[in-house]
Amino acid sequence: MTQAQIGEIRAVLGQASGHGLADRDETQTREVAPSGDDPLVTAILDYARAVHAGQLSAGDFLREWGLRPAPYDPRPSFADAVARNQIRAWAAALPPPYAGYDGLRRGLAAYRRIEADGGWARLAPGPDIGPGVQGARVLALRTRLAVEDKLLPAGGSAFDADLLDAVRRAQRRYGLEPTGIVSTQTLAALNVPVAARVRQIVANMERWRWLPQDLARNRIQVNIAAAVLTLFDGDAPVTSMRAVTGRPGDETPMLQSTITSIVLNPPWNVPTSIATKELLPKEQAHPGYLKRNGFKVIALADGGTRLQQQAGTKSALGRYKFDFDNPYSVYLHDTPTQATFSRYSRLASHGCVRLERPGELAVLLLKDAPDWSSDAIAAAVAKGDTVRARLQTPVAVYLLYWTAFAGANGQISFRGDPYGWDGMLMDKIDGRGRKEFVADVLKGVR
Repeated sequence: MTQAQIGEIRAVLGQASGHGLADRDETQTREVAPSGDDPLVTAILDYARAVHAGQLSAGDFLREWGLRPAPYDPRPSFADAVARNQIRAWAAALPPPYAGYDGLRRGLAAYRRIEADGGWARLAPGPDIGPGVQGARVLALRTRLAVEDKLLPAGGSAFDADLLDAVRRAQRRYGLEPTGIVSTQTLAALNVPVAARVRQIVANMERWRWLPQDLARNRIQVNIAAAVLTLFDGDAPVTSMRAVTGRPGDETPMLQSTITSIVLNPPWNVPTSIATKELLPKEQAHPGYLKRNGFKVIALADGGTRLQQQAGTKSALGRYKFDFDNPYSVYLHDTPTQATFSRYSRLASHGCVRLERPGELAVLLLKDAPDWSSDAIAAAVAKGDTVRARLQTPVAVYLLYWTAFAGANGQISFRGDPYGWDGMLMDKIDGRGRKEFVADVLKGVR
């Protein structure tokens, strides 16, 4: 390699922290460079693997982390880039090619600047803060909000209309009900340290690397942590709706698959675990419960039995079930229970994804199926028979766990880490990514 190319490689490695990668800075590569180019090549190849396909090995993934990066060997493309003197262009094409990743990268830089400036002071506990309140706690609240919210004008110690709007903006960014009142949940979100927000952004950048390089144009994305479904046509959202996702202990897995059909008026084949832990105890406590709620015992070919809830108004699956192959036996479905959708915390299912407006989604997915106009769908649902409607155009589905994401205005929104997956992922990165990078470089020195 030429000296100019060596300089380009060092410049690329110097950008590693901007991608949330650790221990890949120019100082380290300069320290090992006297032994020749090999350590530098080792470092840039390690960087390429990390920024393109993530920092974990196959054994680091939980079973529920069903999204896995495709195998990636950077050596052929790097050798070609060196031969054509295109190292910078090669490096620029390594990160995930998505606006969502780019937004997080900008957010990472912004929150690191906040961290470097001292972060934000912790707000003291106390009574709720809202309109009409004055004093030192209001002034501290205004100061705290202004760190992230540049729309909040300077003011005094009174809770005025500008502060009310800023509180509501913050609550929306944190996935909380925008009441404008700072109570326990809002206070807790505001008191998360900036260092924790930086780690949260880095964890989500890592998960972007697990996605394929080309997302399907027609796709459904479910944000598990935010409990929201969005239907996309290209990068343009067509519709979005609230969802209910798995509660902790019954986690909704991350995965990608394809919806090829919709079952109208679906029966519910009850998983053994739910039958044993929940339904049979109810039958014992209230004899006749199963019959009253449409359950019957189905004989299986192997001689066993299972519980099945018949289609109808009481069915846990409602009127629509969106099927897709996956090893977790999860799917999207309707529900007769609508109250949960009005909550801002909607992690309440056994792992499947309940939808706020499944009928609307069914019409959109079947829009080019000749036999399934909106009237035909409504008639089939009203008749009550179980029917499988096949999509003319299959639609990809991605169940994703985003706890930090960039909004349209560039600001980062945060959600809680209900499954503890952010912390688990960062522990794995800290324990593996940093040590392995240093070991690879030192190996090249020996």
